[in-house]
Amino acid sequence: MNIKSTTTWDEELWKDASPLYLEAFGEKGAKPVKIIKNMLTKGIAELYIGYYNESTPIVMALIGKLIPEQIMIIDYLAVSKGERNQGTGKQFVDYLKEKAAAEGIRTLIIEAESEETADNQRRINFWLACGFLLTDYVHTYIWVPEKYRAMYIPLAGNKQILGEELFVFINKFHGLSFRDMKNT
Repeated sequence: MNIKSTTTWDEELWKDASPLYLEAFGEKGAKPVKIIKNMLTKGIAELYIGYYNESTPIVMALIGKLIPEQIMIIDYLAVSKGERNQGTGKQFVDYLKEKAAAEGIRTLIIEAESEETADNQRRINFWLACGFLLTDYVHTYIWVPEKYRAMYIPLAGNKQILGEELFVFINKFHGLSFRDMKNT
């Protein structure tokens, strides 16, 4: 798999990532493109795309970074339908883990919907298979009806982190993502 990434807005890379992103999140949970542009402009996000045969995008991730806290948040991860259950997503997450550890990131975080449905359990099982630990705490946002649980991988040390602590970081990242939108 060939992986490309950007820390700034790149229209060409977004054209590759966008179909995967919209297929996975378009009807539910996708951030508007202007928010993603804002995140990249502020330097709090990176876009990664994995390609098959150098030209066919098969996986994408939008990640957030809180550098002072040494935190990386996988905000979105999408694998093309034809590549699901083939190990592509796990391989991509392994790449992100290695990259994060090499950059001094201490904790990798994701949030997963907590409602007990088959789809949500499938996603949680994927993250567990990637080495993430599931927390018990269920977080309620005021702006979306879904409830979430945090999952994490401690990359430096084996420190247990409570879900409430993880959501402090997640909420900070989301707040930064939407801040100063009139300037984008």
